[in-house]
Amino acid sequence: MSGQFSRVAALLLEGQPGTSVSVSGWVRTRRDSKQGFSFIELNDGSCMANLQVVVDADVPGYADVIHDVTTGSSLSITGELKESPGAKQRVELQASSIELLGTADAESYPLQKKRHSFEFLREIAHLRPRTNTFGAIARVRNCVCYSIHNFFQTRGFLNVQTPIITTSDCEGAGEMFTVTTLLNELRVESGESRAGESSEALSSQLSTLNWTDDFFGKRASLTVSGQLEAEIYATSLGPVYTFGPTFRAENSNTARHLAEFWMVEPEMPFCDLDGDMQLAEDFIKTIIRDALDQCADDMEFFNQRIEKTVLETLNNILEHEFKRISYTEAVDIITATDRKWEYPVTWGDNLQAEHERYLTEEHFKQPMIVFDYPRSIKPFYMYCNDDGKTVRAMDVLVPRVGEIIGGSQREHRLDVLDTRLQECGLDSEEYWWYRDLRRYGTVPHAGFGLGLERMLLLLTGMQNIRDVIPFPRTPKHAEF
Repeated sequence: MSGQFSRVAALLLEGQPGTSVSVSGWVRTRRDSKQGFSFIELNDGSCMANLQVVVDADVPGYADVIHDVTTGSSLSITGELKESPGAKQRVELQASSIELLGTADAESYPLQKKRHSFEFLREIAHLRPRTNTFGAIARVRNCVCYSIHNFFQTRGFLNVQTPIITTSDCEGAGEMFTVTTLLNELRVESGESRAGESSEALSSQLSTLNWTDDFFGKRASLTVSGQLEAEIYATSLGPVYTFGPTFRAENSNTARHLAEFWMVEPEMPFCDLDGDMQLAEDFIKTIIRDALDQCADDMEFFNQRIEKTVLETLNNILEHEFKRISYTEAVDIITATDRKWEYPVTWGDNLQAEHERYLTEEHFKQPMIVFDYPRSIKPFYMYCNDDGKTVRAMDVLVPRVGEIIGGSQREHRLDVLDTRLQECGLDSEEYWWYRDLRRYGTVPHAGFGLGLERMLLLLTGMQNIRDVIPFPRTPKHAEF
């Protein structure tokens, strides 16, 4: 083994007959011919398609290894590319040597050549990337990540790495994972393990702790957002973006919630809500175009096998300017329709997924942005409108997913920010540094957050958010 291997995707696209190549990968299928040779379908994860390998019986070691070449086993093969007689592929590989790297017992290997439910595949998350669906998801996810960085880098944004451990509650909702070293001290003092205690009992214990004795000298948590820290750099160096994991201790087991997920959050100084909305629209469209252009085969797979309206939905988004309406207009439309809602809405309530999808899928039938939400349901950092009732917030809604981006113009007036902190029951002293940004050279600024996994639900047509992240973290589940 030299370590110099060609990728299957490159060979299928541009490999020339007569060329000697080496490939490595995992066996999808093996068929034996009565004429004394075998066909092996080999996949190395670089694309959806397999490379057909023809192994004659006179290849050295053929008789010793061929019976162990089963679905899931791994091989290293050297040979010559030939024109393929079949219509499906341009070339195939005529093997001159074959090396069995790892076996996979045919009786126990979980991924046989048949359809498996996504529920079953979540139980074997360490093997599911070998399936067509999850290989395609991984490639599209990679494409989206590259697209995100490219979008902001070509527009002069700086990438800022904000902390995973924080002492600030960005959303003010309190659904945060505590990071502490004091639990071991509690066990030592009590002389018993607390492993079996309920989360409510543990929260009660935590509330009595003296946080000055903790590692950071105060209560710290896993971040729910990098926004507040990103504002520091945006109001110093210009437009920035963060891209990293965020955490929500929300005890929800729905198909739309994760405890750990990835967020991209741009922050722009000298920007108002209109600029924020336009950037969000351009951002969504750029990601979609890149996925369609760079992952065409994978996207076609999702359209054929997962959700037959994927491409139609994405093209609908690309073809329309995002419709913009106020929250008040949205509520008027929802309440005027003759429909029984699971969650009836009145002015001042949060819009639910059923309302968002109705607006974008049925009423307007296009992507849209709802702006100027009630002040009472939004976080402290959003700019307050002069009406005293609303803030300059926006949610981007797309068909099938509903809300995919949330953002706002940020409150840059110190006196109003202090009022909002008080309204939200937050201690202004805890946000002393955030208030300093308004005290020294404050500027209007805006930003938004896009959950990477929500974007992948839109692109792939997958129904459960746990299937578009490599290792889902949900209540009672952190196995892999």
